[in-house]
Amino acid sequence: MGFMMTSKVENLLQSLSLDEKISLLAGKDFWETMPILAKGVPAIKTSDGPNGARGAVFNVFNEGTRAACFPAAVCSASTWNPELSRRIGNALAEETKTKGATVLLGPTMCNHRHPLGGRNFESFSEDPLLAGKLAAQVVKGLQEKGIAATIKHFAANEQETERLTVDELISERALREIYMKPFEIAIKEADPWAVMTAYNKINGTHADSHPFLLQKVLRGEWGWNGLVMSDWGGTNSTADSLNAGLDLEMPGPTGWRTNMSVTKALEEGFLTEETINDRARNVLELIEKVRGFENPEEPPPPERSVDDPSHRQLIREVAGQGLILLKNDNALLPLRKEDLKGKKLALLGLAQEALIHGGGSASLHPHYRISPWEGLHNIYGDSVEFRFAKGAHTYRQLPPFAKDCTGRDGNSGWSVELYEMDNKGPIKTIHGHQYSAFSPLQGAYARWKNVVLSATYVPTETASHYLSSSGIGPTRVYINDEVVFEQKQVSPDAMAFLFGGNPEEEFTYPFTKGKSYSIRIESSPQSRGDISLLAGLPGFRLGFMKADEHDEDLISKAVDVARQCDVAIVFTGHTPVWETEGQDQASFNLPRDGSQDKLVDAIASVNSKTIVVNSTGVAVAMPWLPKIAAVLQAWFPGQEAGNAIADILSGAVNPSGRLPISWPKCIEDAPAYGHFPGAKKDGQLTVRYDEGVFVGYRHYDRIAKERVQFPFGFGLSYTSFSLKDASVSQDAHGKFNTRVNVTNTGKVAGATVVQLYVGRSQKCPEHPIKTLVAFKKVFLEPREQKTVELSIALKDLAFFDEASSTWTVERGQYDFSFGQSTAHIESVVTLEVDGSRQLKL
Repeated sequence: MGFMMTSKVENLLQSLSLDEKISLLAGKDFWETMPILAKGVPAIKTSDGPNGARGAVFNVFNEGTRAACFPAAVCSASTWNPELSRRIGNALAEETKTKGATVLLGPTMCNHRHPLGGRNFESFSEDPLLAGKLAAQVVKGLQEKGIAATIKHFAANEQETERLTVDELISERALREIYMKPFEIAIKEADPWAVMTAYNKINGTHADSHPFLLQKVLRGEWGWNGLVMSDWGGTNSTADSLNAGLDLEMPGPTGWRTNMSVTKALEEGFLTEETINDRARNVLELIEKVRGFENPEEPPPPERSVDDPSHRQLIREVAGQGLILLKNDNALLPLRKEDLKGKKLALLGLAQEALIHGGGSASLHPHYRISPWEGLHNIYGDSVEFRFAKGAHTYRQLPPFAKDCTGRDGNSGWSVELYEMDNKGPIKTIHGHQYSAFSPLQGAYARWKNVVLSATYVPTETASHYLSSSGIGPTRVYINDEVVFEQKQVSPDAMAFLFGGNPEEEFTYPFTKGKSYSIRIESSPQSRGDISLLAGLPGFRLGFMKADEHDEDLISKAVDVARQCDVAIVFTGHTPVWETEGQDQASFNLPRDGSQDKLVDAIASVNSKTIVVNSTGVAVAMPWLPKIAAVLQAWFPGQEAGNAIADILSGAVNPSGRLPISWPKCIEDAPAYGHFPGAKKDGQLTVRYDEGVFVGYRHYDRIAKERVQFPFGFGLSYTSFSLKDASVSQDAHGKFNTRVNVTNTGKVAGATVVQLYVGRSQKCPEHPIKTLVAFKKVFLEPREQKTVELSIALKDLAFFDEASSTWTVERGQYDFSFGQSTAHIESVVTLEVDGSRQLKL
C-alpha cells in the first residue's frame, strides 16, 4: 500500500552498523528522531497536534511560539463536511512547516465511548464511519503538502483514568466494528505515513507491543507499511514492542532501546537482526517521505509564528458550520442587529473567556483568542448596550499565591531550593519565583529531585482564608513550622497534574492582618511505580484565595443584571483544566459544584429570553433545558470562537452543525455506564467493554426516546428541510445506488445533512437497529431542491462474525433509512439483500 521503498533507503540501511540501526529506533530528544549525520541520516522533527501545530514548548505556561488554533475535532466533525477536513489538513501542514517540523501528531480518532471521557474533544465522533471519513481527509490534506500525518491512538484510548496501565477487555467484534474501524477507513482511504499506539492495554497486552493490532491487522490484513511510533512514554518493553512492530520509541533519550538492552535481546534470541532491519527501514522510509534526505545535515529551521489570514478565515468557517443550534423556542434566534438596536443584552458566565481548546497536548499558544464578549461587540457595535456578570465560580483549583509574598532574599516572590536525594543542603537556591507552584518542566529545574518553596506572607486582612495543595509526589505544607497539609501518596497520573491539576480538597487557615507567616512547601518526586514521562521529577502547587473572594455571592449580581436586560445569554462550559488529557470528567454536570447550573436556572427565572451558549467537547447535563429559550453548542471552536458564536447568534451564519455524538439526559443512560472507568482487582484497573458494539446511537436506538436529550445527527437551522422520494437499487457488482430529493422548505438559505442508515428489517438483539453508512451535506437556497445520490458497497452492511472470523452480510430484508438525525427518519426503502461471507474489506 502506498509509498514504495527506494533503492536509496535500502542501500543506506545496508551501510549502517547494527549499533547505528538500533540508534534509529528511539528519539533523540522530546520531539526529534535520532540522526546519523556521518551516514547522511538527518533528524526529523515532530509536533503536536490535532488542532494546531504547537511547536516544541509545552503550552502549560502559555508559552512557546504562537500558532493557529483550529476547532477541536468534535467541532469539525459537527460540520459533517469532509471538504472542510481536507482544507484543515492543508492548513495544518502549512502550520507544521512554520514550526520546523515535518511530522504532525494527529489527527486523534478514537471513538467517544462515554460522555465522561477526558479526551473526547480531541476525537471526532461516537460513529466510526463519520470519524474515519473526516480523519482520512485531514490525512490527505496534510500529506499532499508533504507533512506526515500520525493517526492516533491505536487503539481503544477512550479514557484517561489510569491510561498508562488500564486493561480494556473488548470483544473482537466490537474492536473491529467500532474501535479499529476509524483507523481502517483512514488507512485504506488516505494511507497515513505514521500511526501512534495507545498507552492502554487491550485484552491484557499493551498497545505498543500488541501482535494482533500491529502485526495481524495493521500490517497484515490492512496491508499498511508506514511507521508505528509510541505515544510519549508509551513504550513498555524492549523485545516485545520491536517484534510486534513498534518502529520508534518516543520521546528520546530511550528508556527501553539502549544499545545494551537490544543487543542483549538479540544475543538471548528474543530478537533477530531482521526485525531490527525492518524497524530501522520504516524510520528511514518516513524520513524519505518527508524529504528529510534533501538536506541531511541541516537542523530544523527556527520556529516561526505566521498568522495567515486564510487560516483565520478557515477557522471561522469551520466553526460556523460546526456550532449546533440545539433549541430555539419561538424562533428567538437569530438576534438580528436591527431588532436589537437600543436594547440591553446581558452576557453572563464565561462570556469574557475564550474557550478555544481543551487541555493537554491539544492546547497551544494561539495567535489570539476571541471571546464571546469581543465577538458580539464586533457584530453589534454600539447599537446594543452590553452588561456583564460572571455569576458563578468556575475555577477547578484555587489560584496559587502571587501577592504579598517575600522570598528569603527579601524581595517579592518565592525562594526555590533544589536538592539532590540526600537532602544534605540545597545544591542551588533561586529567588524571585513568582507563584506557589512548581512544574516538572520548568527548564533546568527539572533535573533536581527534591524541591522546597518558601516565602513570608503578610495578610492584608484578618480572616480564615482558603488553601489547597497537591503534588506529583509526597508533599507537605508548613505555616510557621506547623504541618497544615500532607500528601503521602503519589499522583496516579503525573501528566494529569501537569495538564489540569489533581483533585484538591480545600481547607482554611486563620490569618491575622499585618502578622508575618512563614510558609514552606516541601515535595519529593513521584518514583514508586511511575512509568510516565515525569517519573522522578517533582511538581506541586499551593492554592490560596481570600475568604471574601471565595465566598462572594456572584449569582445575585448576575440575576440583577439579567432582570434589567431584554435578552440574557449565559455562557457555560469547560475551561481547559476541567476538560483535559490526563483526567476524565469530574461530573456529567457543568463545573464547579453545580454553580453553572444554578446560574442558568436563576437567570431563566427572571428573564424569559434566556439563551445558553455551551462550550464543552462532550455532552453535559442540562437540568435547566425546559426553562430556557435557546441553546447553542459551541464546542471548542478555535481562536475565532467569539466571532463564530456571534455569527450564529446574529444570523450572519445560518447554523448547519449536526451532532456527531448522542446526548443523553442522564449519565445513567450512557451505554458504558457501570463499566467506566472500570474496577480494580489486585491493583490492576480493568474496564469491560460489555456494551459491545452498542455504542452511542446504536445503544440509544434501543431505549425510550424520552431518555435522549438530543439524538445523533441532530441540529436545528433558521430554515427547514424535507427529504422525499427516496429510491435504492443494487447493480450487478453488489453496489447500492441511492437517491433522495432534498428541499429547503424555509425562507433563508441553509444547509442540512442527508444521513443514510441501514439495518435489518427483522430486528434482532445481536445487531444495531441501524448503522450510518453514508452522508452528504447539502447547501440550498430558499425553496431550492436537489437530488442527492449516495453509493454504498455490500461490505458497508457487514458485521464481524466472531464464530467464523469473517465479515458477513446475512441474507434478508434491509431498511435503507434517509433522515436528518437518528430520530428524524423521513423516508425508508426496504430491499432484499443477498448474503455474503468472507468479504474483503
